[in-house]
Order: sequence, then structure tokens, then C-alpha cells
Amino acid sequence: MFAKTIISALMAGAAIAAPSTPTTAEVDYSIGALDSRQLGGRVSNSAIANFNSGNTHDGIGPGKDEYRMYYGDGSTGAGWPARNRWVFNNYKSQMFSSCGYQGQADDSGPEVGAIYDGIQKAAAATGVDHRFILAVVMQESGGCVRVKTTNYGVRNPGLMQDHDGEATCNENGHVQNPCPSSTIYKMISEGTAGTAQGEGLAQTLNRAGRSDVSAFYRAARLYNSGSISRTGNLQDGIATHCYSSDIANRLTGWVSAASQCNCDNDPNSCGITTN
Repeated sequence: MFAKTIISALMAGAAIAAPSTPTTAEVDYSIGALDSRQLGGRVSNSAIANFNSGNTHDGIGPGKDEYRMYYGDGSTGAGWPARNRWVFNNYKSQMFSSCGYQGQADDSGPEVGAIYDGIQKAAAATGVDHRFILAVVMQESGGCVRVKTTNYGVRNPGLMQDHDGEATCNENGHVQNPCPSSTIYKMISEGTAGTAQGEGLAQTLNRAGRSDVSAFYRAARLYNSGSISRTGNLQDGIATHCYSSDIANRLTGWVSAASQCNCDNDPNSCGITTN
């Protein structure tokens, strides 16, 4: 979950809006504080669960390829996008070229198809919205099935750079081409339902502690860093300050427009608090 700077760097830009005022005090969450198996690989809050992955035309079509910087707690009141603005069918063309940027053979048609099938299966099994899964796939790997396994203290393999999962098509110089459909599905399942070693999106949604759309943006921050700042502002804290804002933009159609988040390059410009 710490390789996303590679992908984000492809879309870097810089224009900043004023940070929002903290709205609630938060406790610090640790990725090791709760056992992923104890939490279970399904979304427990019916207000945010979505087991109807068959609707591939939900949202607002392809959305709009632009980047808007989001600050604050992830709520619509703070300006974050509502779920009815999310999109699903807007990333196939990028998937066909993302591996080339990483020095690997680009995804084939069957591999891209397996990604979409895997997202649908994982969504139906866990209740995690398929649009949210897709956004995290694109954030973490650009949809490249041969993305490298990274390790910056925690091993992060596969399409979702999950927490020490088993599935990968690129590790220690061993690259699989084609990447088997079963492996592609397992990458997505491990990132969504969790692994024996850590949480997936289902668990971070369960820990987000909200019943509105902010649960997803908070869950994204937890997936990235394992914690949410005590300020409640999702740009604050550790790891990738732009992560939740990036996810919100991917959910609304951002593909290749220049990023407007400079919080990681210049934390002071965003008024970042690191605890």
C-alpha cells in the first residue's frame, strides 16, 4: 500500500485550496490493532454495504477527467463527492497502457477482463462497492497486473498492493505473462477481503465508524496508512497525504488530468498535522 507514489507521480500537479477546519476529534487507529480475521471480510454496516455489483452503469457515466483537491473529514458537508457522483466504466484504456510505464508488458484483453470480473466477484462477496475497489486498484497499480511487489517494512503485492498477501505476478524478478485469471482474482480478493496478515477494504470500512460517504474516504486513509489523524482531516497524519483526495477524484472520473494535490511534496502548504 506504499507504492502508490509511483502511480501518483504520473499525474502530479499543484494548485491548493484552503484547508478545512477540523470538525471532530479522532482516535489513532493502528493497522495491527484489530485482527482482520476477527473483523471478517464483509462490510457489516448495511448503510454503506453494496452487494449489488451487477449494476455496472451506476453513477454518472464516465464522470469528468479533472482533479479537485479535497480537504477535511470526507463528508459532503466538507465538499467531498457523494456516492451518486461515482463512476465505474472509465479506466479500461488506462489499464491497457499502465504496465508499460512500469517497464512491463501491458495488460492483455483477457487480463483486463479478469480485473473487472475479479472486482465484481470481490464486491459481491464482501459488500464493498465495486467502484471503490476499482478506484483503489487504479491508485495502487494503475490496473497493471504485473505491478512489482513492494516492501517498505510491509510486503505489498498485487493490483491493490495489499498487506502481505499471496497473489502476485511480479516478485523477486519473477514476472508472469500472462498473469493467470485466478491470480488476478486473488489479488483483488486479498485487497478487498483482507489477508491473514492485515486488513482489506472491508475491514477498513468496518473501522471507519461512519454510515455516510465519508466512511469510504476514511477507509481509504486507513488502507493507506493504518491510521486517521486525531484532527479528523484526511490530509493529516502519516504516509500519503493526498491518498483520500486521490481516491475521491478517481471515483468521479479522474484519469490523466494533472493532480492538484501538493500535500506530499510540500506538507506545509496544506497545513499538515502529522499526528
